[in-house]
Amino acid sequence: MSQGDNGSGKPDVSPYDEAMAALSSLITKRSRACKSNKGDRFDLLFEYLKVLELEEPVKQMKIIHVAGTKGKGSTCTFAEAILRNCGFHTGLFTSPHLIDVRERFRLDGVDICEERFLAYFWWCWDRLKENTSEEVPMPTYFRFLALLAFKIFAAEQVDVAILEVGLGGKFDATNVIETPVVCGVASLGYDHMEILGNTLGQIAGEKAGIFKRGVPAFTVPQPDEAMCVLEDRASELDVPLQVVSPLDPDLLSGLSLGLEGEHQFVNAGLAIALCSTWLHRTGNVGINYLKDTTNLPEQFIKGLTTAALQGRAQIVPDRLVESESPGDLVFYFDGAHSPESMDVCAKWFSLAIRQGHGQQKPLHDESHQPAQSDFHIISRKNSMQILLFNCMSVRDPQLLLSRLMNACANQGVYFQKALFVPNTSVYYKVGTSSVPPADTQVNLSWQLSLQRIWENLMCDLKGRDVKNVDLSLEEGIDGDNSLICEHSSVFPSIPLAVNWLRECIRRKKSVRFQVLVTGSLHLVGDVLRLVK
Repeated sequence: MSQGDNGSGKPDVSPYDEAMAALSSLITKRSRACKSNKGDRFDLLFEYLKVLELEEPVKQMKIIHVAGTKGKGSTCTFAEAILRNCGFHTGLFTSPHLIDVRERFRLDGVDICEERFLAYFWWCWDRLKENTSEEVPMPTYFRFLALLAFKIFAAEQVDVAILEVGLGGKFDATNVIETPVVCGVASLGYDHMEILGNTLGQIAGEKAGIFKRGVPAFTVPQPDEAMCVLEDRASELDVPLQVVSPLDPDLLSGLSLGLEGEHQFVNAGLAIALCSTWLHRTGNVGINYLKDTTNLPEQFIKGLTTAALQGRAQIVPDRLVESESPGDLVFYFDGAHSPESMDVCAKWFSLAIRQGHGQQKPLHDESHQPAQSDFHIISRKNSMQILLFNCMSVRDPQLLLSRLMNACANQGVYFQKALFVPNTSVYYKVGTSSVPPADTQVNLSWQLSLQRIWENLMCDLKGRDVKNVDLSLEEGIDGDNSLICEHSSVFPSIPLAVNWLRECIRRKKSVRFQVLVTGSLHLVGDVLRLVK
């Protein structure tokens, strides 16, 4: 009998894989902007809460609710770390996951364990299956995950539930809550415009949908068009809305934020305001930073400086490459996927490579993170900057790539090569921690479009015209097929692209590669899974 065979001729399927298959069945192949399904009715969420007997537990939860275009995940991560260090039992729900769906559900700063996840998953699944119908169908993928989060946090009796909005605000599944303790809106920009609207005002209106009558809300400095809408919505609902300033670095007692990048001081400032207000409104008046902005409580400092979030300004040397040192192939991960976040990503990457490999702190549960001694600079080697990129087809790659290229160029950083790949993860499937086999038959038309855009941008940058560049099929270094142009290559899969990078390092002993992986959190997760 072959390994993994249960005697029936079929390979064993783990309980976790069974759950992932069930979860995958909830994802439709429709565009997220499509409204032609009864499952899109927001009022169904209240029916689901009833079926799961979660109406009262959700009302009793002491919730921090955060929306925004960029920075909301970081803000939630900071807030969770602060309150955990204040001694509270925390629950954090974020999206998307990068490698394992359990990342979305964190208890006291740690992903929920598989055993408890499966118990809660099937409890919710079985009750919904028994009680849904044509009129009240099974919830869609993200709605099920949000409901599962409510079940987990209720059953685990967390002191605080911190919820990151998935998309928009007004009709997001997390917005089924009616009485949060405090709400926050992180930085706003242009993203998901096919759903939320084409202007900052329209987008802000969707995000402001999380405001609840009389519940305090905070935001960060916003463009005038967005701020006017937030203020109008807040006024209509008698919401005390305050604009908070970025955190003053001097308040960290000489320490650094746990999340890299100058923009994180904006998110940290918002997290501090949310936590201070949550503490005050829940009767924990001993700690109130808003009353004394000249000193930061010790628990706040510890939370802010130890917070960790995968795939955002994260540096990971490749441990599998055969080379002289761990620093010969280093991946710089940032899930930026909007024009504004591309600017921020470029500044972080440029600063990180100027500083050698950065001073990345290990994530709490990241055994793959290098020791600090591995981050030495090998001065005798030439450093080459490589871009590994993909983005969703609903985004504007011309805008994203030009913003990234120009922002890096402004910092004196130029990519010697751009690699374009399809994501391993696809919208209609929930991946597991295993790496699927490379598919050389995948449709690469989107990646070829990205490549043409990049080649044209490079021509503009160099002041010459090769807009009709010929995309010829050539052999890659290791014999795998890749579509190669002067400044870029398209690979049919992520493993082929990474193997190409590793082979380059093996053959070119005098070169170090610094690879920026960006454009999509799905891409970041796929590459992280591979290099881990």
